[in-house]
Order: sequence, then structure tokens, then C-alpha cells
Amino acid sequence: MFEFITDEEERGQVGIGTLIVFIAMVLVAAIAAGVLINTAGFLQSKSQETGQQSSKQVSNRLQEVATVGNVTGNQVDIVNVTVTQAPGAGEIDIHNATVTWIGPDGTMQLVSTTSNYSTATLSSGEYSYESVKNAAGSENVLDDADDRLNLVFDTAQINGALNEGSEVTIKINTMSGATTSIRFTVPESLGQKEAVEL
Repeated sequence: MFEFITDEEERGQVGIGTLIVFIAMVLVAAIAAGVLINTAGFLQSKSQETGQQSSKQVSNRLQEVATVGNVTGNQVDIVNVTVTQAPGAGEIDIHNATVTWIGPDGTMQLVSTTSNYSTATLSSGEYSYESVKNAAGSENVLDDADDRLNLVFDTAQINGALNEGSEVTIKINTMSGATTSIRFTVPESLGQKEAVEL
């Protein structure tokens, strides 16, 4: 009528229960480790990508070499900005850059034409560029530290000719997100001059 459980049987049941709990803990730990490893790999790749993009935003900038204005009467009608790569910059395609002109008569987003200024007819809101020096022969890409590119702004197609004392800021944002600001002020006296350094 009565069944007696011996000490050996009790120990066997406890041992099997302990083994099941141990296996469950190992499985949970393995799954958690897998999730952590995958998450760490994802975060590492994202951080590398973010670091590269941040580096490009800092380094892929333009550097101003010279800014010269063409004088007609007592106004500057053409602005020539010669640019090169900033130290440590990679390839910069000026044709795909975003250019903003901030002048005394307002702000305007400018788009580039595909022709050199000498042969181009600019429309409102356009600027042109021409290669001054390019080892690879590319008209619109600065890919070497010695390359020089001339950006040409016809003020008549932007906000009108610049008078004496006018202040202008040109912001050039490259495809990588790096921004270069070029500021200049027209001299207070333009009389008897054909060109001025800005």
C-alpha cells in the first residue's frame, strides 16, 4: 500500500532537476551572448561609418586661395574666387556642391553651369567655374593638393552689382557635408580701378 522512496531515488530526482536548470541557464547565457555579440558588431560598424562621415565633414573642405573683383564704373560686377583642397581633403566635385550667396540685397542659392565662364551665358541664380590647374584634366573635380579651380560669380545674375563697402559671404557646402565660408568686403574706393582684391 505504501511506497517508500529511498534516499538514492530522491538524490537522483534532485540531480536531474539540477541538470535541467543548469542546461536552461547555459542556453539562456548562450542566447544572451549571441545577442550581445551581434549588437556589439552592429554598433562597431555604425561607429566606424559615423566616424568616417564626421571625418569627411571636417576635412573635405575647400580652401580659398584668392578672391578678385572685376570693376566696372564704381561697382564690382564679376567676382572670381580661386579655391583648392583644404589640407587632408579627398576628391571634391564642385559641380555637385551647394553654393549660397549672402549679400547686401539678400540670400540666394546658386547652381553651377557645366560650361566655363568664357563660353557660358549665365542665367539668374547661376555661377560658373573653370579649371586653373588640374593634373588629372578634370574640369570640376579637385583631386590633388596642387589643383586650382576658379569660381565665377556674375553679380548681375545674383542680386545686382556690388557697390563700394558691400559685404558678401559665400558658403560652399560639398557633397560630404563640409562647409567653407568665404567672406569679403568691397573696398570703399573703386575709382580708376579695373580689378580689386577682395
